[in-house]
Amino acid sequence: MNHLRQYWQSYHPIVHLLLAGTMFVMLTQMMSMPFLAIYLSETTTLGHAAIGVIVGAGPLAGTVGGFFGGVLSDLFGRRNLLFLSMLVMGACFVIFVLVSHPLALLAISLVKGLAGSVFGTVSKAMMGDLTPEEKRFRVFSNRYLAINFGVAIGPVLGAFLGIAGSRTAFLLTGGSYVLFVAVLAAACYKYMAGDDRSQPGAEKPNLRQMWEVLRRDTALLSFVVGGIMLVTVHGQMSVPLSQYLREHVADGVALFGVMMSTNGFIVLLMQIPLTRLAERYSLFARIAAGALLMAAGEIGFALMTGWSWLVAAMIVFTMGEILIIPAEYAQIDQISPAHMRGTYYGAQSVSELGSFLGPWMGGMLLSAYGGTVMFLVMATIAIGSLVFYGAGQVIVRKRSMYTVYK
Repeated sequence: MNHLRQYWQSYHPIVHLLLAGTMFVMLTQMMSMPFLAIYLSETTTLGHAAIGVIVGAGPLAGTVGGFFGGVLSDLFGRRNLLFLSMLVMGACFVIFVLVSHPLALLAISLVKGLAGSVFGTVSKAMMGDLTPEEKRFRVFSNRYLAINFGVAIGPVLGAFLGIAGSRTAFLLTGGSYVLFVAVLAAACYKYMAGDDRSQPGAEKPNLRQMWEVLRRDTALLSFVVGGIMLVTVHGQMSVPLSQYLREHVADGVALFGVMMSTNGFIVLLMQIPLTRLAERYSLFARIAAGALLMAAGEIGFALMTGWSWLVAAMIVFTMGEILIIPAEYAQIDQISPAHMRGTYYGAQSVSELGSFLGPWMGGMLLSAYGGTVMFLVMATIAIGSLVFYGAGQVIVRKRSMYTVYK
């Protein structure tokens, strides 16, 4: 009980609410979104590549939405932007099951991706605003755990209830966003969080200053390019992989649900011990180990021989993910000016371009060359990302040395 009281007192009430709400909406979302490709395959006549474009269009729009959402939140405050983005996402999940025209589905996916990236960027920036610097890394680790709790439980719960990938699941997800925004709005107004009054002494940059900082920050650019490559690999895992399993493995849809749940459970079980072990090493060493593990997982998918092998490959892939995500956050936090936190988080969201490239490239490779080639190409991309992460680390070290000797 003392531990729970101490944990509650360690962070702002809005931070706790954002963590709990994120877990709740992610749980319902994981009953619907991972099965979107399968849902479209069963309810439309679209091919692999077309479905990949529709599913990947959301993350593509997110590369723009996250950046501009971060900029706008730095300029005008977080609160109203956060509420609007959640309401739009809720509406998109409802509309998904009401339309069937390919262009309408594409438009909804774009809008949802735009709103989702704004929500992710602004909620992270608000957490950073309300948390002391020394506790910030732990808050974002907890956010990662909350997300993966939903990832682990959502598909299993959806399958148990018999609604996974169904119209009901999409409607439930939309309703969860509306409920979340109602509760969060009441709390934000109570604690005066998310606007200028929550940061009385904050320095507000102007657009020209923002552009100059971003234009000159080559380390940020290197990290973003490396992130795009790794997110491409991760994005391919969810969409083309589900299509491949559905067509080539007995009970492939059920296996896909098991693999997605395995991904979430491994994060819940292994994140704390693995990240504590990794803290002994440099950020680049953690990312290098993570990228190599992701590549090994992709090679495991390519050489699959049955359910057990595929689940084992997913475990290896997930361990790489665990190492990479906290290290990527630490890199951006390390180089971002305090008054431009939202802008830098927004710039990092450009990495979500990979969530469009992954389904699109994966769908084309799957259609043209089959699953083995697709998985091996993704393994190569994961390893290639280390070139850009290494370059970014060199720039950061040189910058630090220049500051010391200046």
